[in-house]
Amino acid sequence: MTSKELIADIRAYCEAHADEALVKKYSRYFKGEYNAYGLTQLLLEDKVRQLQEDKCVSLELMLEAAPELIAAPKYEEASFVFRMLDINKKQYNREVFDRIAAFYGVGIRNWAHADVLGMMILPVFLEKGIVTPDDFRPWLSAENPFQRRSVPVTFIKHIKKHHEAIEPFFAFLEPLMSDPIREVHQGIGWYLREAWKLAPEPTEAFLLKWKETAARLIFQYACEKMTKEKKELFRRSKK
Repeated sequence: MTSKELIADIRAYCEAHADEALVKKYSRYFKGEYNAYGLTQLLLEDKVRQLQEDKCVSLELMLEAAPELIAAPKYEEASFVFRMLDINKKQYNREVFDRIAAFYGVGIRNWAHADVLGMMILPVFLEKGIVTPDDFRPWLSAENPFQRRSVPVTFIKHIKKHHEAIEPFFAFLEPLMSDPIREVHQGIGWYLREAWKLAPEPTEAFLLKWKETAARLIFQYACEKMTKEKKELFRRSKK
């Protein structure tokens, strides 16, 4: 099977199992248009298993097909790439990481795809020592806001195992506190909420430093689990 044949096979499967009712159901989670086939997770998993077991589709072949699938407007096409990546963690190396990084320039354009990468795939490269946190530094100024968002989301899983990284990551992630994009605010706010659970005092000190200038959405996420009284500390001063 060639990459073109793989893409055609995936699209034919999606079209055969399209469900407009599911598209309507899930569209409420996305800002703007949600362009999808309406494939259930079970159907997607069944097809991935068939591709790998019955048709012997390798990770390399899926990576060859990835740019076109990632760039496609239909939501589920990229999901096939992510699932194949997830079930082939043993094959990760630096080249695979660099090819994933290139996805953002091709078509990662929604929070869900960015967060699948940040929660499931990219943290594995850190845990295996294939990359270091510093390899994500160029991502902080990437043109694609979802690439910027992926950095704090990726670090969430890392700090749960490596508490000593929490404080150094504040300085590392600080450029995102001035980011103009809502989806990035959500990502860094989510990270700060998880950091606060593990290390409240240094996290609160960092939040106090930024409470007058950073986007309020960051604080909405970061302070979500705090008491009402604690949240009051991070309100912006009245002018």
